[in-house]
Amino acid sequence: MRSIALFRPLVAAFLVALPCLLGAGAAQALEKRLALVIGNAAYPAQALATAANDAGLVAQTLQAAGFDVMGARDLDETGLRQAFRDFVEKAEAAGPEAVTFVYLSGYGLQVEGETYFAPVDARINAASDVALTALRVSDYAKRLAALPLKARFLVLDAGRRNPFARQGEPLAGGLALMEAEPGSLVAFNAAPGTVGPDETGSYGAYVKALAEMIRAGGLAPAELFDRVRLRVVETTQGALVPWDSARITAPFEFLARAPDAPPLERPKAALQARPLAEIGARDAFALCLERDTVQGYQDFLGAYPTDPQAARVRAILAARREALTWRQSRLADSPDAYWSYLRRYPRGPHAFDARRRLASLSAALAPPPRFTEIVYDLPPPPADEIIYVERPVVYLADPVYALPPPPPVVFLAQPPAYFVDLAPPPPPVAAYLLPAPAYVPVPTYVAAPVGIAPPPDNPVFGNLHRALAPPAQGPP
Repeated sequence: MRSIALFRPLVAAFLVALPCLLGAGAAQALEKRLALVIGNAAYPAQALATAANDAGLVAQTLQAAGFDVMGARDLDETGLRQAFRDFVEKAEAAGPEAVTFVYLSGYGLQVEGETYFAPVDARINAASDVALTALRVSDYAKRLAALPLKARFLVLDAGRRNPFARQGEPLAGGLALMEAEPGSLVAFNAAPGTVGPDETGSYGAYVKALAEMIRAGGLAPAELFDRVRLRVVETTQGALVPWDSARITAPFEFLARAPDAPPLERPKAALQARPLAEIGARDAFALCLERDTVQGYQDFLGAYPTDPQAARVRAILAARREALTWRQSRLADSPDAYWSYLRRYPRGPHAFDARRRLASLSAALAPPPRFTEIVYDLPPPPADEIIYVERPVVYLADPVYALPPPPPVVFLAQPPAYFVDLAPPPPPVAAYLLPAPAYVPVPTYVAAPVGIAPPPDNPVFGNLHRALAPPAQGPP
């Protein structure tokens, strides 16, 4: 008995030391990474040139970062809803250390403050058809937000001029502003209420920037998407300005950089700490784009009201102010709220949405002479903003605005050579399969973070630094 009593302290000490002996990661559950990647391109109304290829590139990039990817292209309504149900169930079973990433490329629509994603068989002749055939994105965002996950990403590469609802009252253009749930990040290829130019190459500018920044390694989620925005503005000459809402607090990076890796280009701390008026218009424009806040854009206009880029900033600010005003009106969802919106934006992008809601509330469509205006978080738009928000959609490349191209972004290195002329993937030979581009190795100083659960059937994750041929295309 005495020997057993003497042995117990040794056992206790060994159990305490065991995590240190096995490594700190042994005491924690491995992080599972799950992704749903959809590329809808074959719309009968108007096909998209890059949507399927873009989804294929995102799927491959996420595989390199350790994600177990469910991918498909050209899904109809039934297939799209089933894919989401299967993915949510998979995420639910993954446990609290899981990270989810949803990427949707195709046509996005907004009606009455909600964003929808269109299946390829969508038949949308009028605004009332949207909710009947397209997927309301917030439904699935809320379902994922209700799960105890480490982090959630929702990326909508769907802010495009769409070919739907050509009858009756028009839809507001682009995607509806969303607030990310706690522990989540929501990102759009185009800022709320705006659309980008038609893509004609092998890949879209947004997805190339996203893949570039994920492969760079060492970037926290918010900084990564800030850099995506800068690269896209540079690549598209200001025609497209991405947006995101980030509320991920858990430490996360897609790929890690070694201590001896070349430093990433970043704005100097001294530059960030100074007022915009003191750093010159070029750097100030880049900084306000990186911050992407109403206050940042207002500060630029206050410091450089006659700079050539002031008109572009006014257009960006006009779209953001209107989107925020509409969201606040929609959340209040009362006749007074919609009359308040119409008083500010009688011909605004959401004027038809406001009147649709008023009709559903059995209220007068025109604002009465007297009513209780709601108090908005932002002041009314100044006169020089109205020109940009008197149409259903803000299109920054519209020749009528004659916006000059933006200056080069000084806070980013040149994109890797292989992203400049990225070769198109071979066409998939089976239905629903995503195109698979030839894998280009990441630099040796970039690696998978420690503690990731190895994804099944993922040859890319185990060969980050080796060239791989496209996988053989077989039946689905």
